[in-house]
Amino acid sequence: MKRISTEEAPKAIGPYSQAIEAGGLVFTAGQIGLDPATMKIVEGGIDKQTARVFDNLEAVLREAGLGFVDVVKTTVYLTTMTDFQPMNAVYAARFGDHRPARSTVAAAALPAGALVEIDVIARRA
Repeated sequence: MKRISTEEAPKAIGPYSQAIEAGGLVFTAGQIGLDPATMKIVEGGIDKQTARVFDNLEAVLREAGLGFVDVVKTTVYLTTMTDFQPMNAVYAARFGDHRPARSTVAAAALPAGALVEIDVIARRA
């Protein structure tokens, strides 16, 4: 296993890695809308938080030498399903024509009061 870490995404706020590569797959930790410079949740609601989540995921994937086109599975956690449509609009824009498998789960709460958390699994071609 290889640990993946970048300063361009928030530091782990617990005993875990930003991502781990094993067997040709990269498993990211869940990313929330933390600004890596301030380690605070970005303001502006679900749209801004989802965009920051994707910025964070992109940084971790880039450190692994991958991108969103390499993602095969995502899991999205929302504190309320009423945020599904605005989250989904940002999600669709970031993935473009690429459509990885996805699960979306309603969570009672997320770390730091986040509205959304997303983790991905990506593969090496």
